[in-house]
Amino acid sequence: MSIEPLIIYFEQFLPLDEHEIAFLKHAFKERKVRRRQFILQEGDVCKFNSFIVEGCFRMYMVDDNGKEHNLQFAVENWWIGDIGSFHFEHPSKLNIEAIEHSVILQIKKEDQLKLFTDFPKFNRIFRVMTENALISTQRRVLQNISSTAEERYLDFMERYPTFFNRISNVQIASFLGVTPEFLSTIRKRMAKS
Repeated sequence: MSIEPLIIYFEQFLPLDEHEIAFLKHAFKERKVRRRQFILQEGDVCKFNSFIVEGCFRMYMVDDNGKEHNLQFAVENWWIGDIGSFHFEHPSKLNIEAIEHSVILQIKKEDQLKLFTDFPKFNRIFRVMTENALISTQRRVLQNISSTAEERYLDFMERYPTFFNRISNVQIASFLGVTPEFLSTIRKRMAKS
């Protein structure tokens, strides 16, 4: 198992010493995930925080009418997990599914807590990661209540240009809160402009 991508990721924030790297090698477990395989299903407790080495995932919920709502996409060097279920150990309302064949590195809650306790540097790193995730979530909520569907689509294109080759239009439409037909209309209108 190579945790080199994870080490490189963490060293963007702060350099790591040999003891910290040794603990990462011990605490993180590699998992290969097939396309359309779940790493979390609604009703299960999220037992791992997952770092994506290669591949693409989506996190979504299914409403009472059976409609799927994508909350997050995640690709290489991103994290994915139901943070509420992970921390409070309650059943998740979310599903996390691989969109592509993927490789992830997973850490259990008790190992992540030990990482924070024994190596305080990771408290700072994960705090910055959490702050960045919160900023992104706030931005998305504000955008959903104050932007048109076309503006949301343009922003999505600008922020995540590589997603379009990896994620279906149906999934993108769900993330943007529009129907696939409406997304198609937006794309046609933009192509004419």
